[in-house]
Amino acid sequence: MRRKVTRAIFPVAGLGTRFLPATKSIPKEIMTLIDRPLIQYAIDEARAAGITEFVFVTSRGKSALEDYFDHSSELESLLRRRGKNDLLEMLRATDMESGAIAYVRQHQALGLGHAVWCARRLIADDEPVAVILTDDVIMGEPPCLQQMIEAHHDTGGTMVATMEVPTAQTQNYGVLDVAEDMGAVVRVGGMVEKPKSDPPSNLAVIGRYILAPTVLRNLNALREGAGGEIQLTDAIADDIAAGRDVFGLRFRGQRFDCGSKAGFLQATVAFGLARDDLSGEFSEFLHDIVAARRAAE
Repeated sequence: MRRKVTRAIFPVAGLGTRFLPATKSIPKEIMTLIDRPLIQYAIDEARAAGITEFVFVTSRGKSALEDYFDHSSELESLLRRRGKNDLLEMLRATDMESGAIAYVRQHQALGLGHAVWCARRLIADDEPVAVILTDDVIMGEPPCLQQMIEAHHDTGGTMVATMEVPTAQTQNYGVLDVAEDMGAVVRVGGMVEKPKSDPPSNLAVIGRYILAPTVLRNLNALREGAGGEIQLTDAIADDIAAGRDVFGLRFRGQRFDCGSKAGFLQATVAFGLARDDLSGEFSEFLHDIVAARRAAE
């Protein structure tokens, strides 16, 4: 019987330099998309998938991120006295139960594989674990990680979320070499991190993973890969080379790269238009902006 995936690693040690000067004073993961910080979207997705234990790989200057998940007794008391129960319930949804969340430090920015490796002592030797990159915000129903866990129940092994990208953009991603295409799920025959030429496919790996225990053991080698960093895709590729199962899931949904300014703006528009309380006024504003730009051309 396969072990359920109940624990997730969130690598959040990055400095967020693409969003300076905002990230000079706040962690990138606390930046707000509509009315929720990026980290909350990731946590909500994980909870919907049945994750009950959360491991954050942090770095110096991330105290605001840690404080975000604490109970705010004074604010809760104020909302209760004023009868603002809807806001009180919204606030409580951000709380974490005691013992559900753990923090480990990544003292050097040595790559995603190194960040995951930093959490190794909090993961059981026989336990599959999810990894969620908060930069990748995914609008989908059911949420992406839930789709992956449902598929993983049938396949086992390691699973990555994948989507098709233009061939010219494959150099920005880990790319799958497909051994067998089964529709939504593909069996992976190899992985190449940021291929400079001749990518094996246009199926790119994006920021959702379910890792077999052997992948974490592979990371113990701390081998440098592309860009001089310790790459998670290399550790997954080691499992493939050893004959272990690795799969990609073509998830249903739209992914936004909120690690880039353009992607963050695109996500703001998409999530704003999807909100019943915002879509009317917001869509009218966007229509007027587009009409004014066309009239000026």
